[in-house]
Amino acid sequence: MKEFMLIFRNSTNSHENPSPEQLQERMNWLAGIAAQNKLADKGNRLSASDAKTVKPDMVTDGPYTEIKEFISGYMIVKAANIEEAVAFAQANPVLKAGGNVEVRAILRPEEKS
Repeated sequence: MKEFMLIFRNSTNSHENPSPEQLQERMNWLAGIAAQNKLADKGNRLSASDAKTVKPDMVTDGPYTEIKEFISGYMIVKAANIEEAVAFAQANPVLKAGGNVEVRAILRPEEKS
C-alpha cells in the first residue's frame, strides 16, 4: 500500500467557511475513505492570511499572488496505486464547488520519482 497526498485547490474563494450541507458532504466523503482503512492523515485546511512566501532575496506576505488557484488544504490516503487515489479525489465534493484535487505519491527515501 502506498501513500498519496491529495492537495485541494480552489480559485473562487478557497478559504470561506463551507455551508453546513457542504461540510456534511465533505465529512461523509472523508468517513467513506476512513471506513475502508485508507485514511493515513486527515490533513487540515491551510491559512491564506497567516502565510509567507520565502524567496532567495525576499519574504512576502501570503501565498504566491501570481497563481489563480490557491491551495486550501490537504490529506493523505493509502491506496494500492495512483488510480485508486485518483478515484478518491474524483469523489471529493470540492469538485462541485469549482475546485480541483492534485494527487501525488509520497516517496520514501528508498523510492525514486
